[in-house]
Amino acid sequence: MATSKIKKGDTVRVIAGKDKDKEGKVTVVNRKDGKVIVEGINMLTKHTKPNAANQNGGIVNVEGPIDVSNVMLVVDGQPTRVGFQVQDGKKVRVAKKTGKVID
Repeated sequence: MATSKIKKGDTVRVIAGKDKDKEGKVTVVNRKDGKVIVEGINMLTKHTKPNAANQNGGIVNVEGPIDVSNVMLVVDGQPTRVGFQVQDGKKVRVAKKTGKVID
């Protein structure tokens, strides 16, 4: 399977949709569906029944998934595309805008 360009813990900027131009940290990456969940982005209202974790139930705000194609990695405050290079026998991510190695 191909290496993912966006990983958990990355800071990303939304480039399309209702939350366009907002930034946040990636909390979950679902490579199978091509979706990511970003802190504070794409907030959904969910109605929950009372359970052991939430005694009262009620209305809860949760982050919804966003397609990977609608986010861009932010490096040094600038959104950039991601490329790959092999350095010292390891495949590393590289910022296309600056040429800087990301990880």
